[in-house]
Amino acid sequence: MKLTRVFLIAALALPCVFGASKEIVELQRDVALLQDQVRNLQSSQDAKIAALQTLVQQELDRIDRVNTTLAVLGSNLDNTANKTAPAVANLSGKLDQVSQSFNDLRDNVQDMSARLGKIDAAIADLKNNISLASRPAPPPAGGNINPEAQTQAGTQPQAGTTGPPAGMSAEQTYSNAYRDYQGGQDALALQEFQDYLQYYPSTQFAPNAQFYVGDILFRKGEYQKAVAAFDAVNEKYQDNAKTSQAHYMKGLALVKLGRRDAAVKEFREVIARSSEPDLVARARKQIQDMGLSTGTRKTARRRQ
Repeated sequence: MKLTRVFLIAALALPCVFGASKEIVELQRDVALLQDQVRNLQSSQDAKIAALQTLVQQELDRIDRVNTTLAVLGSNLDNTANKTAPAVANLSGKLDQVSQSFNDLRDNVQDMSARLGKIDAAIADLKNNISLASRPAPPPAGGNINPEAQTQAGTQPQAGTTGPPAGMSAEQTYSNAYRDYQGGQDALALQEFQDYLQYYPSTQFAPNAQFYVGDILFRKGEYQKAVAAFDAVNEKYQDNAKTSQAHYMKGLALVKLGRRDAAVKEFREVIARSSEPDLVARARKQIQDMGLSTGTRKTARRRQ
């Protein structure tokens, strides 16, 4: 009876045992598959890490080589600098000496030019004084003057003298005119410069006086007269210090008069001939402001 009961219980439990065993087998298979995937992933990760370590090591080696090269280069530069420093210092000293010598020479030339100007003015004053001294004294007022005799001799009565007034000197006249010009006394300076040009047209500072006449006329807005005055600078006085500036100022006056083509010609004359970089730059800007090209063929430059 008991044996039969045992068999009956075993028979009833057998299907449950078989079902549980099947699920365990499937779970074990899944676990084994997951373990294989983990192992494959670990192997792949190890390979990538090894490759990355190799690349990092290669980069470190390259950096070491670059650092070594830079160190060698720095050492070479230091050696070169140490070797060339005395030569550069010596050259700098020589350049300073040359610069100082040039400045001294320029000062001497300017001083000599000023002295020559004073001598030139003194010679002009001396000539005028000699002319006045050699001129016969005018007849006394109410004297017997025979105009018919003068006419027969082929002369005409003179309304006045051609020399400067008594006591007038070239140096003082020019100094006064330039002082008034600098001080903004345009009307007075204009008259003084014109007097200077009338009585001393061949002195050293005559081109300067003619230029300042044109500049004053330009400032007064009398552009046509200014053009004529600037033309006189280069027509009456060849190779003078105001040549390029006269061309430039004439160009500005022509712009004011609306004569663009003639103005451009003057500006290009400055660019082609002037040795003053600032003046050339201003002439180029004037042409560019008109929307034109500054190209010009370089010609033989006159002495400024």
